[in-house]
Amino acid sequence: MYGFLIIIGIVLLLSIIWMVYRIQTLVSVVKGSDKKVASGSNKINAWMFIFFLVGGSILMFWYSIKEFDNYQLPIASEHGVITDQLFWVTMAITGVVFLITHVLLFWFPYKYQYKEDRKASFYPDNNKLELIWTIVPAFVLAALVIGGWKAWSDITKPAPENSHIVELMGYQFAWEVRYPGLDNVLGENDYRLTNASNISGVDFSDKNSFDDFSSPVVVIPKGEPVLFRIRARDVLHSVFAPHMRLKMDAVPGMPTRFWFTATKTTEEMRVELNNPEFVYEIACTEICGRGHNAMRKELRVVEPAEYKKWLSEQKPYIVNNPALVADLPTELKELADITISEHK
Repeated sequence: MYGFLIIIGIVLLLSIIWMVYRIQTLVSVVKGSDKKVASGSNKINAWMFIFFLVGGSILMFWYSIKEFDNYQLPIASEHGVITDQLFWVTMAITGVVFLITHVLLFWFPYKYQYKEDRKASFYPDNNKLELIWTIVPAFVLAALVIGGWKAWSDITKPAPENSHIVELMGYQFAWEVRYPGLDNVLGENDYRLTNASNISGVDFSDKNSFDDFSSPVVVIPKGEPVLFRIRARDVLHSVFAPHMRLKMDAVPGMPTRFWFTATKTTEEMRVELNNPEFVYEIACTEICGRGHNAMRKELRVVEPAEYKKWLSEQKPYIVNNPALVADLPTELKELADITISEHK
């Protein structure tokens, strides 16, 4: 460790000595020294700009093409097509601007490298040029923002009435998944009711919660709208399903939502990718603590008929743990007992 620190110290010392030398050289030039201003390093530096321009361009295009399949995942939702269109339109516009500006950025130091017989031109302003590079970007950015805003509004507005509801609650460090049962109505929740046997803080005094149940896997049907109701129990989390082009923050005290329609089942995606072990996943994309990497949940897309069968086979919270409704008033307790008997 000490040897490494000594090496760093030596490198820093040499760098300081070199910088002092360069400063002295510049000071002598400013004072009118007769020392030659344009040394051999002037031309070397100019050519280095061209070298980095060509080398960097080759590496950028090579890496982008080589890794394309890793960052352009197959789309598995209806709105994902629109999201990707917006992405590639934005990429095309910004990419062209990036290439033009960086080619000029690296070309100009070579083209206009210092020469003793060249004198710089004085070009203080150009009102027409100022208007062009202010108005054109303004219109382009406005079009991009409006397109993004419209797509965002479509997926965050109230979901269709026939949407299947799934609640995702993030907590350190896992996802709790709650389904509303066959009535498709989630019961109320209250964070003050949270305990070891009631992770989601479900309010069982609300009869709509009697058939609510939890699942270790997020199961949704293909071709039918699904509404994710999202919340967090402790710190900021984020729901991310890359193949669905789904990303929404889970914020404590501020429920969020995101609705979408899946277009490919898990089995269909396995065939498409020729990968029998493929699974869709939901991951947390906020650094929420030491166990952040554990916040992964499988997302399984199935055919509607298979989903209905799976839904009918699930057992509500109160069936697996009748103690959750043991202290309810008599009338509600009777309704809860009926639900328990129906699911046994």
